[in-house]
Amino acid sequence: MIAPMLPSFLLVVLLVELTPGPNMGWLALLSASEGRRAGFAAMAGIGLGLAIIAAASAFGLAQLAHQSALVFDLLRYAGSAFLLWLAWEAWIGDRDVSPSKIYRDGTPAKHFRRGLIINLLNPKAAVFFIVVLPGYIVVNQSVAMQTLQLSAAYVAIATAIHLIIVLFAGQAHGWLTSSPYAVVVRKAFAVMLALIALWFFVGTFG
Repeated sequence: MIAPMLPSFLLVVLLVELTPGPNMGWLALLSASEGRRAGFAAMAGIGLGLAIIAAASAFGLAQLAHQSALVFDLLRYAGSAFLLWLAWEAWIGDRDVSPSKIYRDGTPAKHFRRGLIINLLNPKAAVFFIVVLPGYIVVNQSVAMQTLQLSAAYVAIATAIHLIIVLFAGQAHGWLTSSPYAVVVRKAFAVMLALIALWFFVGTFG
Protein backbone atom coordinates (compact mmCIF):
# COMPACT_ATOMS: atom_id res chain seq x y z
CA MET A 1 0.00 0.00 0.00
CA ILE A 2 1.42 3.35 -1.08
CA ALA A 3 0.65 6.41 1.03
CA PRO A 4 -2.12 8.32 -0.83
CA MET A 5 -0.57 11.73 -0.11
CA LEU A 6 2.96 10.72 -1.13
CA PRO A 7 3.17 12.83 -4.36
CA SER A 8 2.17 16.11 -2.67
CA PHE A 9 4.43 15.31 0.29
CA LEU A 10 7.37 14.78 -2.07
CA LEU A 11 6.79 18.24 -3.53
CA VAL A 12 6.90 19.89 -0.11
CA VAL A 13 10.03 17.98 0.91
CA LEU A 14 11.76 18.86 -2.35
CA LEU A 15 11.04 22.56 -1.86
CA VAL A 16 12.18 22.48 1.75
CA GLU A 17 15.40 20.63 0.96
CA LEU A 18 16.25 22.72 -2.11
CA THR A 19 15.88 26.00 -0.25
CA PRO A 20 19.44 27.21 0.47
CA GLY A 21 20.15 27.42 4.17
CA PRO A 22 22.88 27.07 6.82
CA ASN A 23 23.05 23.26 6.79
CA MET A 24 23.25 23.09 3.01
CA GLY A 25 25.90 25.80 2.95
CA TRP A 26 27.88 24.09 5.72
CA LEU A 27 27.91 20.79 3.85
CA ALA A 28 29.02 22.50 0.63
CA LEU A 29 31.72 24.48 2.41
CA LEU A 30 33.00 21.41 4.26
CA SER A 31 33.19 19.39 1.04
CA ALA A 32 34.87 22.22 -0.87
CA SER A 33 37.48 22.85 1.81
CA GLU A 34 38.07 19.36 3.21
CA GLY A 35 37.24 17.20 0.21
CA ARG A 36 34.53 14.78 -0.79
CA ARG A 37 35.53 12.22 1.82
CA ALA A 38 34.68 14.67 4.58
CA GLY A 39 31.48 15.60 2.79
CA PHE A 40 30.40 11.97 2.42
CA ALA A 41 31.09 11.35 6.12
CA ALA A 42 29.02 14.37 7.14
CA MET A 43 26.28 13.37 4.71
CA ALA A 44 26.13 9.89 6.27
CA GLY A 45 25.78 11.41 9.74
CA ILE A 46 23.03 13.73 8.55
CA GLY A 47 21.18 10.84 6.92
CA LEU A 48 21.40 8.68 10.04
CA GLY A 49 20.15 11.53 12.20
CA LEU A 50 17.15 12.05 9.93
CA ALA A 51 16.44 8.31 9.87
CA ILE A 52 16.46 8.12 13.69
CA ILE A 53 14.03 11.04 13.97
CA ALA A 54 11.86 9.52 11.24
CA ALA A 55 11.70 6.13 12.99
CA ALA A 56 10.78 7.77 16.28
CA SER A 57 8.06 9.81 14.61
CA ALA A 58 6.62 6.74 12.88
CA PHE A 59 6.11 4.99 16.22
CA GLY A 60 4.90 8.11 18.04
CA LEU A 61 2.40 9.21 15.41
CA ALA A 62 0.95 5.73 15.12
CA GLN A 63 0.36 5.63 18.87
CA LEU A 64 -1.03 9.16 18.92
CA ALA A 65 -3.49 8.49 16.12
CA HIS A 66 -5.04 5.67 18.15
CA GLN A 67 -4.98 7.44 21.52
CA SER A 68 -6.00 11.01 20.71
CA ALA A 69 -7.57 11.96 17.41
CA LEU A 70 -7.94 15.58 18.59
CA VAL A 71 -4.24 16.03 19.36
CA PHE A 72 -3.35 14.32 16.10
CA ASP A 73 -5.55 16.78 14.19
CA LEU A 74 -4.10 19.75 16.07
CA LEU A 75 -0.62 18.65 15.01
CA ARG A 76 -1.81 18.55 11.42
CA TYR A 77 -3.19 22.08 11.74
CA ALA A 78 0.12 23.27 13.15
CA GLY A 79 1.86 21.98 10.03
CA SER A 80 0.66 24.90 7.93
CA ALA A 81 2.01 27.36 10.50
CA PHE A 82 5.38 25.61 10.51
CA LEU A 83 5.60 25.72 6.71
CA LEU A 84 4.89 29.45 6.84
CA TRP A 85 7.69 29.83 9.37
CA LEU A 86 10.06 27.94 7.07
CA ALA A 87 8.99 30.20 4.22
CA TRP A 88 9.70 33.30 6.30
CA GLU A 89 13.09 31.97 7.39
CA ALA A 90 14.00 31.22 3.79
CA TRP A 91 12.83 34.68 2.73
CA ILE A 92 14.94 36.62 5.24
CA GLY A 93 17.89 34.22 4.85
CA ASP A 94 20.49 33.09 7.38
CA ARG A 95 23.58 31.65 5.76
CA ASP A 96 26.33 31.82 8.35
CA VAL A 97 28.66 29.31 6.75
CA SER A 98 32.02 31.00 7.20
CA PRO A 99 35.13 28.79 7.50
CA SER A 100 35.11 29.34 11.26
CA LYS A 101 31.84 27.43 11.43
CA ILE A 102 33.28 24.12 10.21
CA TYR A 103 35.76 21.63 11.60
CA ARG A 104 38.95 21.82 9.63
CA ASP A 105 41.45 18.96 9.47
CA GLY A 106 38.95 16.67 11.13
CA THR A 107 38.68 12.95 10.57
CA PRO A 108 35.73 11.43 8.70
CA ALA A 109 34.50 10.09 12.05
CA LYS A 110 34.38 13.62 13.47
CA HIS A 111 32.50 14.92 10.46
CA PHE A 112 30.10 11.98 10.71
CA ARG A 113 29.44 12.70 14.39
CA ARG A 114 28.94 16.40 13.71
CA GLY A 115 26.42 15.69 10.97
CA LEU A 116 24.62 13.20 13.22
CA ILE A 117 24.50 15.53 16.22
CA ILE A 118 23.41 18.53 14.15
CA ASN A 119 20.36 16.65 12.92
CA LEU A 120 19.48 14.93 16.18
CA LEU A 121 19.52 18.33 17.91
CA ASN A 122 17.92 20.19 15.01
CA PRO A 123 14.41 21.19 16.13
CA LYS A 124 13.38 21.97 12.54
CA ALA A 125 13.78 18.34 11.48
CA ALA A 126 11.87 17.03 14.48
CA VAL A 127 9.10 19.61 14.16
CA PHE A 128 8.72 18.85 10.45
CA PHE A 129 8.07 15.18 11.19
CA ILE A 130 5.76 16.00 14.10
CA VAL A 131 3.57 18.77 12.69
CA VAL A 132 3.93 18.70 8.89
CA LEU A 133 4.03 14.99 8.11
CA PRO A 134 0.69 14.20 9.86
CA GLY A 135 -1.08 16.42 7.34
CA TYR A 136 -0.20 13.92 4.64
CA ILE A 137 -1.52 10.87 6.49
CA VAL A 138 -4.96 9.38 5.85
CA VAL A 139 -6.16 8.28 9.28
CA ASN A 140 -8.46 5.51 8.08
CA GLN A 141 -5.45 3.61 6.73
CA SER A 142 -2.33 2.27 8.44
CA VAL A 143 -0.74 5.32 10.08
CA ALA A 144 2.53 3.52 10.82
CA MET A 145 2.95 2.29 7.25
CA GLN A 146 2.20 5.70 5.76
CA THR A 147 4.54 7.42 8.21
CA LEU A 148 7.35 5.02 7.40
CA GLN A 149 6.89 5.57 3.67
CA LEU A 150 6.74 9.36 3.95
CA SER A 151 9.70 9.43 6.33
CA ALA A 152 11.77 7.19 4.05
CA ALA A 153 10.92 9.46 1.13
CA TYR A 154 12.07 12.48 3.12
CA VAL A 155 15.38 10.88 4.04
CA ALA A 156 15.91 9.69 0.45
CA ILE A 157 15.30 13.13 -1.07
CA ALA A 158 17.45 14.90 1.51
CA THR A 159 20.29 12.41 1.02
CA ALA A 160 20.10 12.69 -2.78
CA ILE A 161 20.34 16.49 -2.60
CA HIS A 162 23.20 16.29 -0.11
CA LEU A 163 24.99 13.83 -2.41
CA ILE A 164 24.73 16.26 -5.32
CA ILE A 165 26.12 19.05 -3.15
CA VAL A 166 29.09 16.95 -2.08
CA LEU A 167 29.83 15.81 -5.64
CA PHE A 168 29.76 19.37 -6.95
CA ALA A 169 31.07 20.97 -3.79
CA GLY A 170 33.23 23.62 -5.39
CA GLN A 171 30.48 24.92 -7.62
CA ALA A 172 27.82 24.46 -4.94
CA HIS A 173 29.87 26.32 -2.35
CA GLY A 174 30.32 29.34 -4.56
CA TRP A 175 26.71 29.32 -5.68
CA LEU A 176 25.26 28.89 -2.21
CA THR A 177 27.43 31.48 -0.48
CA SER A 178 28.19 34.22 -2.98
CA SER A 179 26.08 34.04 -6.12
CA PRO A 180 23.37 36.72 -6.36
CA TYR A 181 21.13 34.10 -7.94
CA ALA A 182 21.12 32.16 -4.66
CA VAL A 183 19.10 34.96 -3.04
CA VAL A 184 16.59 34.97 -5.91
CA VAL A 185 16.19 31.19 -5.80
CA ARG A 186 15.85 31.18 -2.02
CA LYS A 187 13.11 33.81 -2.13
CA ALA A 188 11.33 31.97 -4.94
CA PHE A 189 11.28 28.78 -2.88
CA ALA A 190 10.06 30.83 0.09
CA VAL A 191 7.09 32.06 -1.91
CA MET A 192 6.25 28.56 -3.10
CA LEU A 193 6.46 27.21 0.45
CA ALA A 194 4.17 29.98 1.67
CA LEU A 195 1.62 29.19 -1.05
CA ILE A 196 1.73 25.48 -0.17
CA ALA A 197 1.31 26.34 3.52
CA LEU A 198 -1.78 28.43 2.77
CA TRP A 199 -3.19 25.69 0.55
CA PHE A 200 -2.42 23.16 3.27
CA PHE A 201 -4.19 25.36 5.86
CA VAL A 202 -7.33 25.77 3.74
CA GLY A 203 -7.41 22.08 2.86
CA THR A 204 -6.95 20.97 6.46
CA PHE A 205 -9.68 23.17 7.84
CA GLY A 206 -11.93 22.89 4.82
